[in-house]
Amino acid sequence: MLDVCCYALPLMLCLTGAQAATLTLTIDGAQPGGGPLTVLLFDRAEGFPREAHAARRHVLPAGQSTLVLDDLKPGQYAVLAYHDEDGNGELNRFLGMIPTEGWGLSNNPAISGKPAFKDAAVSLPEAGAAVTLQLNY
Repeated sequence: MLDVCCYALPLMLCLTGAQAATLTLTIDGAQPGGGPLTVLLFDRAEGFPREAHAARRHVLPAGQSTLVLDDLKPGQYAVLAYHDEDGNGELNRFLGMIPTEGWGLSNNPAISGKPAFKDAAVSLPEAGAAVTLQLNY
């Protein structure tokens, strides 16, 4: 029984490592000054783009524009990033809908209305991927 465990454990460790991927994000176009960049990662369409439904949330200090996300399962992801210019921890919106701070989506789709997951979704293979988001003000 012990011999089986000695062989099974290394095999299981190799299998889990093969399923982890890295997504490297670069956010371009942040205006100088102001607050941090907030990056939201979504792993499903349900709840997108509401911040409360993000699978991961990261806050980058002012001046930092790159984020590396490790240990992701290969699949479809969408990213929303915004420049929290006033540092209040949320994306300010006019009438609760129209962003008044810089924001961007993976794939940089042209948006009129509520963004859709499918328009911002990027494929993350086991080999990893790099995505650049352009902030819009």
